[in-house]
Amino acid sequence: MGSDDKTVRPPSLALLTTEGRGLLDIPALFAAAPFLATAPRGQPHPVMVLPGLGADDRSTIAIRGFLNALGYQVYGWGRGRNVRAPDTDVSALATRVAMLRNDSGLKVSLVGWSRGGIIAREVARQIPADVRMVITLGSPFAAPGASNVRAIWRLLTGQKYEPPTPDRVSRLAQPIPVPSTSIYTRADGVVAWRACLEEEGGERENVEVNTTHIGLGFHAPALWVIADRLAQPPGTWKSFRPGPAIAPWFPRPRA
Repeated sequence: MGSDDKTVRPPSLALLTTEGRGLLDIPALFAAAPFLATAPRGQPHPVMVLPGLGADDRSTIAIRGFLNALGYQVYGWGRGRNVRAPDTDVSALATRVAMLRNDSGLKVSLVGWSRGGIIAREVARQIPADVRMVITLGSPFAAPGASNVRAIWRLLTGQKYEPPTPDRVSRLAQPIPVPSTSIYTRADGVVAWRACLEEEGGERENVEVNTTHIGLGFHAPALWVIADRLAQPPGTWKSFRPGPAIAPWFPRPRA
């Protein structure tokens, strides 16, 4: 896809103001629970879920609870609020993921929401032999500066936001050496949806859903995609294609 911060603009402030409607995905998730219980189930293995900017493990409770119910060994990231400087958490998480791999004998899948997805990708880049796959939700790895994070960062930390350097932008956008799925929404008011697009090909894909950035962690179709991806046996990766029963949940494919 080759997006960068010079060609991808942050979402408009008008779009940012609509983010609150993503909270409607929470009651909708309860309504969808019986259907989600039929989601694909794969080999039980460790799965770590990483929160977005300013959030902690409480924000990913819906994702983790769902994956627990499907039989996976699910872990939060265990590092409090995600407010530290870029790359601060990568080495510590890589060590923890390697330990989970060693203890279980199985590769670890990583699911990251927003900034958590960028961190998950860098962990996978550092220790690809220990990571089964990476699934991101609204993560602007292709153009990390194309977001409304500046104001949010100052609000959360009281510090000036330092945009990523060109070298870091280029590195984050590079494909990672493990299967990867980027779940995104065009109604994202926090990060530019184009900044979330993976270079498709090989074992890389993009899956569009209909929600907001805030709603991604509670959106039933997004949870279904996560389950479907995790259910794939190693070495049998195929891109996501919703079957007839769930296709109405997803936007029609478009250029």
